[in-house]
Amino acid sequence: MPVAPVRRIAFVNEKGGTGKTTLAVHVAAWIARVRKLRVLLMDLDTQGHAGKTLGLDVREIQPNVFHFLTDPAVSLEQVLQRTEVEGLTVVPAYKQMAGLAAALGDTPSAAERLRERLDAASPEHDVVVLDGPPSLGLSVTSMLVAATEVVVPVALTYLALDGCAEVARTVERVAEEHHRPELRVTAVVPMMHRRTALAEAVRERLEAYFPGRVTPPLGVNVAIDEAQSHGKTVWDYAPRSRGAQMMTAVAEAVWTLGETP
Repeated sequence: MPVAPVRRIAFVNEKGGTGKTTLAVHVAAWIARVRKLRVLLMDLDTQGHAGKTLGLDVREIQPNVFHFLTDPAVSLEQVLQRTEVEGLTVVPAYKQMAGLAAALGDTPSAAERLRERLDAASPEHDVVVLDGPPSLGLSVTSMLVAATEVVVPVALTYLALDGCAEVARTVERVAEEHHRPELRVTAVVPMMHRRTALAEAVRERLEAYFPGRVTPPLGVNVAIDEAQSHGKTVWDYAPRSRGAQMMTAVAEAVWTLGETP
């Protein structure tokens, strides 16, 4: 019986402050909890927030993702960290990632390193969720080269529309340069939603630009922020909150849209 291919979901936005890491962490946790799959959450950001929001002290953890990408002797198993969410493991990052381009060289072959290392690792995970910095550099390019699908969180502001279009063009460019014709944006998530005329207008523009790929919106929610400060997901911290309900709807939509051909 053929083995189903591993889904690799990259969360990408070149603008900071969109809630990208919050979304990536929760989608990863939802897949593990609800779909009962083995999920690897890989952080490629110098801030290490993906690990921090799940209760890990990323400052003290070595080796981490930087060593996995730059040292062939470091295996995936050596950088995996267990979490309190059953089925979810994390590869944390920290400030060493600032030196990734210097260590690998900013070349097309360097951008292939993450995909090559994941391809060569033992197939112990059903899904890989990739989270990186809010910029376009080697880390994000590497994520796109390794990914099978791309999720773009977008704050509902006027300038965010332009940023979202830039991300879509970046995905198209990377797909062409690295011979990944199947790579595409599968879901766009409206973030920090408020019921204002501008927010609704931006959301309508997103739906026109990405027909059938815009998820339910995720509004600003105190329970989600508080959960992260305690190193927990919103479902573990406040399972009956409005934030938990919104996050469930978004995570389910991201998963379903990624399954759509």
